[in-house]
Amino acid sequence: MAGQSRKWMIVVATLWIQAFTGTNFDFSAYSSALKVAMGISQVELNYLATASDLGKLFGWSSGLALLYLPLPVVLFIAAGTGLVSYSLQWLVVTSQISLPYTAVFLLCLLAGCSICWFNTVCFVLCIRNFPINRSVALSLSISFNGVSAALYSLMASSLSSITTSPSVYLLLNATVPLIVSTVALPPILLQPSEDLIELSPRKASHDTHRFLILHILAFFTGLYLLFLNSVSTDSSIASVILAGAIILFILPLLVPGVIFAREWAQKNIYSSFRIEVPDTPPLQSLIFNDSDELNMPLLTGKTTLTKGLFGSKICLKGFWSWFNDIVIERKKLAMLGEEYSAWSLVAQPDFWLYYTAYFCGATVGLVYSNNLGQIAESLNLDSDLTMLLAVYSACSFFGRLLSATADFLTGKMNFARTGWLALALLPTPVGLFLLGKIGSKEALYTGTSLIGLSSGFIFAAAVSVTSELFGANSIGVNHNILITNIPIGSLLYGQIAALVYDSNGTRYGVRGLVTVHDSIVLCMGKECYALTFLIWGSIACVGFLCSVILFLRTRSAYAEAARRRQALVDFSLFLD
Repeated sequence: MAGQSRKWMIVVATLWIQAFTGTNFDFSAYSSALKVAMGISQVELNYLATASDLGKLFGWSSGLALLYLPLPVVLFIAAGTGLVSYSLQWLVVTSQISLPYTAVFLLCLLAGCSICWFNTVCFVLCIRNFPINRSVALSLSISFNGVSAALYSLMASSLSSITTSPSVYLLLNATVPLIVSTVALPPILLQPSEDLIELSPRKASHDTHRFLILHILAFFTGLYLLFLNSVSTDSSIASVILAGAIILFILPLLVPGVIFAREWAQKNIYSSFRIEVPDTPPLQSLIFNDSDELNMPLLTGKTTLTKGLFGSKICLKGFWSWFNDIVIERKKLAMLGEEYSAWSLVAQPDFWLYYTAYFCGATVGLVYSNNLGQIAESLNLDSDLTMLLAVYSACSFFGRLLSATADFLTGKMNFARTGWLALALLPTPVGLFLLGKIGSKEALYTGTSLIGLSSGFIFAAAVSVTSELFGANSIGVNHNILITNIPIGSLLYGQIAALVYDSNGTRYGVRGLVTVHDSIVLCMGKECYALTFLIWGSIACVGFLCSVILFLRTRSAYAEAARRRQALVDFSLFLD
């Protein structure tokens, strides 16, 4: 198989891996069964849910593993880790074995770590095979992670005629990723070598058109899964819908198939008409050059903002001079694509601005989704929970797809990706303040949509931002260092919500199914989460501010990269 078609097989393989390895999204489906089987309290169950996020603290280990092990080996270590973790949990839920609480906690943590390993494998594959269009490839791959919950729900519903036990989710979590990894292995083993990956602007333009086709197909796949999933209660109907979903996942194979057929025809039929054109210098070497000239700071002197940007220049001259020198110019990144080790990464002010923006933005949205069931219950909207989860999942999925907007607009609108990140973060505080002030059913749906759209965009765009700001070759370690903010935020923001909820609730004596609890706190009404929403919204505003500062510090580097990219495109057209 020719090099061009093989790299598109890699894209299809990453789509499959991402779609079937988001096993952390179905925890709520079997959490009650796990709680009863172990005889634990709700608080202890919440800690098990947090353990999966804590697994991200060790996600950086996948980047280190890739330095010493072949990529297929890392893929199957992830699959094997998930198999062991979820299989043992399945044995616990089905009462075939008994494990102490600490052991189950570690199993949940191990499962969360395996998901990070899967993600890292997909990131590296996209970056290696699409060095120019890596951002589009990453956003497409990551977006499919948002349909994992719908896929596993379909598979469980299709098996409902055999078993109705929630433990089936654990069995699927253990086996499906391993099966999908095996199916995806041949394209990974046959991925083209670096010398077969063309870096010419003309090829990059053709690739962009193909990615657009795949994004459109992904859009309809998302609509199919996220909306037909609600009518899949019957096993026969679920099986039909699942079969349709599998066909939709096979359709992307048409892209490498057509490319392979065309390459075969050119080689065997039209080879006598081929005109050889001198190779152009690699695009990446011109945009992200390692020469001394390009490694020099882009701006060597003090700069001032265009007159009138923040109002009267005379009134704000002193403030802007301080702000520009201390906040914007000091130790800012001089160029895109420079590689940073883990130690040099944490010494960069831009990294901590980026870390804080993510911590105060997308992580808040993630914690919101984890508390959505309790929020709906407090507003007496229990019957709307399924629809609310569907709304959040759909908006998150489409937000991930929208993260590729910057790449499709390249050449028409050169706007720094960090600027898109700042714009994407804005809906989160808007949605949270809306919920805190109004708290109605309509506000809940609107706020959930805004937060889901914002979070999904940031989840997908962040991988591209990390590779651009801190180096594509180091992304396996660097991006996993970034997402260590998720478990920290999960604990902190979750604790804020719990304290506010308990302070507004009423304490009741309850006898549990397995253990006797002295009391539980039940809160009903808008005030249960109103203060939490306002606190979360204020935190999200801090994240938005950090993202704006990050944009101001990096926009000159993005502008220079865009200028060099356009110069190379013009040069390529001249040669043609």
